[in-house]
Amino acid sequence: MPPVFAHGALRLYLLALLESGPKHGYELIKALKDRFGGTYSPSAGTIYPRLGKLEEEGLVATESAGRRTNYRITAAGLAELDRRRDELAGVENDISASVRRLADDLREDIRSNMRGLRADLAATAEAARATTLAADFRLPGGRGPVVGQRSLKEAEMMLQEFRDDVRTELRLAARTQPLSPVTLETMRTVLEQAGIAIRNSLHS
Repeated sequence: MPPVFAHGALRLYLLALLESGPKHGYELIKALKDRFGGTYSPSAGTIYPRLGKLEEEGLVATESAGRRTNYRITAAGLAELDRRRDELAGVENDISASVRRLADDLREDIRSNMRGLRADLAATAEAARATTLAADFRLPGGRGPVVGQRSLKEAEMMLQEFRDDVRTELRLAARTQPLSPVTLETMRTVLEQAGIAIRNSLHS
């Protein structure tokens, strides 16, 4: 896959992010992740060495903020940024192109994963159907109303537990950052395929 940033582009973009005010490393990482719509998140090993290099060059300075270290742009950094505004506009265009490319790649990955998931769901549904038929065969007169009600209650409990667990995970994740389009698309596809598999097993 082509690099997300061309040579030197991330360094320039970090200066642009610091123009609005001091930020610590995690804030810069989050700002970059948000700019890419969640399709890319730089690692600490990518960000901090570049910040260190910018500090060595006198383009940023550090200041303590409790347990964190904030980075702020210096006068020399602002002058560097002003000289390269046209180049920064090109970086923004490159980022937009990268977001589209990464989104396309992620959609293809999701489609590929969903094909495997559909196969797994179909196999699971078929195994459950075979087990149910075998149980019906062993029970005189079929499953009967009592067994059927017990199975329905068990199914409803499984559905409720799944809903509660996933809802809790979603709310915990949403406290730190918005849910990405990839997460929403994955959920939509998985739930649709699960619904199809369950309905097929109900009417088989």
